[in-house]
Amino acid sequence: MKLKLIKGSPKYRDKITDMLREWTDYNNEHPEANISPRAIFKDDYRDFEHYIENLDRREAKDGFVPDSTWFCLDEDRDMLVGAVNIRHYLNDFLRMYGGHIGDGIRPSERRKGYGTLMIGLALGECKKLGIDRALLVCNRDNTASAKTIANNGGILENEVEHEGEILQRYWIDIKR
Repeated sequence: MKLKLIKGSPKYRDKITDMLREWTDYNNEHPEANISPRAIFKDDYRDFEHYIENLDRREAKDGFVPDSTWFCLDEDRDMLVGAVNIRHYLNDFLRMYGGHIGDGIRPSERRKGYGTLMIGLALGECKKLGIDRALLVCNRDNTASAKTIANNGGILENEVEHEGEILQRYWIDIKR
C-alpha cells in the first residue's frame, strides 16, 4: 500500500466529505467511540470552504496550541483512509493527556495496517516542525492505538487518569 499525507483542499473535496460522512455516521451510531483526531470534527465539513480554512490552528489561543491537520491518502486505491493532527508544541494539558499527534482511521478501513504507516508519516511531519521527541497518548483499552504507537518505536512512560479513563503516555524519539 502506498500512502501519503495530503492537506485538505478543494481538489480532495469529494474524498474528504465521503470519509467524514462515513465517520460521522459511525460516531452517531457508536457514541462510545473514540473521536480522534478531534480536529477533523471541530467544524461542519458541509461548509467546505470554512472547514478547509479552519483545519489548521495558526496561533495559540484559548488554551489551544498551533496545529496542522493532514488526511491520509491510499494512492493505490485513490481513497482517504484516515487523518492526523499534529500539535506543534505541548502545553500543560497536552503534555499530560493529549500529546503531539491525534490520529484516526476511517471506520471501514480499520485493522488493515494503515495506522502504523500513517503514524510513521506523521512523525516525518513532526521532524519537519523541529520536534525531536513526540508524545502520543491513547486510552489503555485502545489496544489498536497502543500497537501502532509501539510499532513506531513508542516507549510507554506511564499511565495517568483523566476523566475516569486510564491513558497511556508514549514517547517516540524522532531521529534527525
